[in-house]
Amino acid sequence: MSMGSRSPVLLVHGGAWDIPPDQVQAHSFGVLRAVEAGYDLLLQGASALDAVEHAVTLLEDDETFDAGRGSFLTADGRVQLDALLMDGETLRAGAVACVERLKNPIQAARLVLERSPHVYFAGAGAEEFARAQGMALIENQSLVIDRERQRLQAAQARAKAGIPDQTFAGWQHDTVGAVALDSAGNLAAATSTGGTLNKTPGRVGDSSVIGSGGYADNRSAAASLTGWGEPIMKLVLAKWAVDRVPLLGAEQAAEDAIAYLHARLQGHGGIILLGPDGRYGIAYNTPRMAWALCNRDGVRAGTTLDEVG
Repeated sequence: MSMGSRSPVLLVHGGAWDIPPDQVQAHSFGVLRAVEAGYDLLLQGASALDAVEHAVTLLEDDETFDAGRGSFLTADGRVQLDALLMDGETLRAGAVACVERLKNPIQAARLVLERSPHVYFAGAGAEEFARAQGMALIENQSLVIDRERQRLQAAQARAKAGIPDQTFAGWQHDTVGAVALDSAGNLAAATSTGGTLNKTPGRVGDSSVIGSGGYADNRSAAASLTGWGEPIMKLVLAKWAVDRVPLLGAEQAAEDAIAYLHARLQGHGGIILLGPDGRYGIAYNTPRMAWALCNRDGVRAGTTLDEVG
């Protein structure tokens, strides 16, 4: 999996989990739509930051995924969103967590990156910052859909009946993300999520944490992760993987990161990894992960490991 120049590259994922067979097509279509739109921007000379932000915005707007509208619900039936954006050229980053009134948290993360001396805002403070920068605040219930109300009810019924919760076994994570290389040779990474099903309000996973859910550095690589957030955070796995790319290459570093996640903490998840040479890695240890790639060789997409090679 490689290309030998700095021609633009965009790689996106739609979450690593046990995607039900009747949802595979929707996941595949969603990541393809996002990667093609973001890659078109790169071909027009847009920055890697622009491309990953645009691709993730489309995924946030797609109810198929656990990001933006259609996200998993907290235990009290609300949507709480987290997002991270990072620029590999400058190491500037912006992140928001536990936001309830923003339609596209990745756009709020861009505002933090560009217009604040800080890196990370949470909750009402993040929403107020975004509002002051021109983003509209919305009602939280506009992010909630019937499918997720039903899913939450089922999860809480299982819990009441004493049936073990499989959320943290790695099968219910649908975080989205993107990594890009632009024509100037700059890298960027973006990750966005609604978190885990039936989570305690206020819980923050790995997705918006720099070095855990994502990282970008022109000197090494850009990464976006998905999966069980608590083990990923403990291992600071995005930074762990990115640091190994110069020595091992993106493909091997991605595979090693997911192997390390499971061997060390029995964690489940997936990673997309992109080096400054355009070479990339895709790895996961869940049944499926929706992903799509655009580079000078065309478009590729898949949901199973045998489609990666």
